[in-house]
Amino acid sequence: MSNYIQLLIAPVTSEASDILVAQLSELGFDGFEENENALIAYCAESMYNAEAINELLEGNYSYTKELIAKINWNEEWEKNFSPVVVDDFVGVRAHFHEPISGVFHEIVITPKMSFGTGHHATTHMMMQQMQGLDFTGKKVFDFGTGTGILAILAEMLGATEIYAIDNDEWSVENAAENISNNACTKIQLALNDNPVLLPQYDIILANINKNVILAFFDMLKTGLKPNGQLLVSGLLAEDENDIVLAANALGLKFVQIIQRDKWISLLFFNENFQN
Repeated sequence: MSNYIQLLIAPVTSEASDILVAQLSELGFDGFEENENALIAYCAESMYNAEAINELLEGNYSYTKELIAKINWNEEWEKNFSPVVVDDFVGVRAHFHEPISGVFHEIVITPKMSFGTGHHATTHMMMQQMQGLDFTGKKVFDFGTGTGILAILAEMLGATEIYAIDNDEWSVENAAENISNNACTKIQLALNDNPVLLPQYDIILANINKNVILAFFDMLKTGLKPNGQLLVSGLLAEDENDIVLAANALGLKFVQIIQRDKWISLLFFNENFQN
């Protein structure tokens, strides 16, 4: 497990913080804490690109950089991690929380630095949109699984075969722990940063960012069965047109959008039967 780089960016408005999370995610940052007037971002030391960070932040924001040695992230997150509830559909909590009542599904995760605890708007919207999809007996691909939370929910919703990948070793390690803790048996988890050829799936989940989605759109379309559904997030509101245009060019039909804060989640339907 590598050391981490911590960036403390302050002052920063809530709106600017949302945009920075998206931009820093594209630069390899996979952990964020949004405090009042400040954003704390974490990146594996091996992924840190000083030139790109300087280009993004210099002259626009004040920030400090700190090297964080191997740390007990469970202890750190336990100080601030709170349960997440999406309507009466699903609740996400850590093992040290009391069970959540009044929800149909409950996911218990070990909160580490992996992105996707349910707190961020994008993960919240992905789960919210999943409520309206039929996963029963379906084959699912989770592209950029993070904590594994969406793959776990897919199995709880009846998916019978789930392939979940991430390009971050720490995320895969955390996802494996969470998959085990939730007694899931239908999820195949892999460390993979360049999926080229996929078998076809009924539902594809991609909660990543605009650049990655656009770069892999052909692969996602090829991997989607006729009548299959593609659910994406990790996107800012201003990304909508670029994503919809790219999807339409591939024969994917736009179904719906939901928005939370400055973030959006889009659902597409594969109406092109020539895969």
